[in-house]
Amino acid sequence: MIQPTLPTRRALVLSGLAGALAMPFLHRARAQSLETFTLFGPPAGPSITLAHAVAEGRLRAIADRVDFKVWRTPDEMRAGLTSGTMQAVVMPVTTAANLHTRGLGVKLANVMTNGLLYVISTDPTVMGLDDLRGRRVTVPFANDTPELVFDAVLARHSLTDQVTVDRSGSPIEAIQMLLAGRIETALVPEPAAAAAIFKGKASGRSVYRSFDMQVQWGALTGLGPIMPQAGLAFSAAFLNDHAEQIEPLLAALERATDEVNANPARAAGHAASALDLPWPVIEQAIPTSNLVATRARTARPAIEALLAAVAKVNPAMIGGRMPDETLYL
Repeated sequence: MIQPTLPTRRALVLSGLAGALAMPFLHRARAQSLETFTLFGPPAGPSITLAHAVAEGRLRAIADRVDFKVWRTPDEMRAGLTSGTMQAVVMPVTTAANLHTRGLGVKLANVMTNGLLYVISTDPTVMGLDDLRGRRVTVPFANDTPELVFDAVLARHSLTDQVTVDRSGSPIEAIQMLLAGRIETALVPEPAAAAAIFKGKASGRSVYRSFDMQVQWGALTGLGPIMPQAGLAFSAAFLNDHAEQIEPLLAALERATDEVNANPARAAGHAASALDLPWPVIEQAIPTSNLVATRARTARPAIEALLAAVAKVNPAMIGGRMPDETLYL
């Protein structure tokens, strides 16, 4: 079992964030309307909502021009925050907590998915957690939410020493290895799970959605199958300079979320290019992405359950301590 350790590069990046994110508070400028605005999101389900909101013009009240871009790795996202090129970012809730407890000015505004992690396998006999005993499971994004959640669930079932966790750089890399026959089982978020099943059918390789990690997580927390995995967070600079844009932005994302869930085919057409996946894959992934737009303060009990469980495995992942109420916008 791999024991998570924080890579040196992450420590260096985080150390640089303090100055970059705190500086706007030194010279408070009067908030102004935006000419251009860019939302950034992960290569996962919540970005479907972002892409749809932009394509449908739901954010016209925020800026004259609104764009959406995908960050591909957590390191890329952190570097964007450091440089100031990313100020409104959908990120793992654990990352938002980490940056906040380190005093970097980041605040979590909402939760955009109640969990989208699934174990997939080319072996149809893998149908539950106990079936992983003695197996290897590939997990993307070392030391980030998927691996830490998986570790916590394994520990609860005394499987830590009986399941070997391998790492991949991204969900796409994991499913590529799965489809190439290099690995058998992986833990991936949506829409990677749907992509693996879809592409497997096209290539004659069966890929099965073995089980839902949200169900396993709910058994651990006692709060039901709700894993507040990612949400929209703002940098200190955005909060300082554009506070008046926050409420209309959150309201627009709530409307967009309802639209995505009601009409997956239309939303998939908007997100296909940004996520670099065929629209049928995205359409199939939406029902299993548990897309929501819940204000962070409302979701706080579920968020704290997630952070507490992660802290038992790797407290440094959330900045060494539980964040206080000021994390929640």
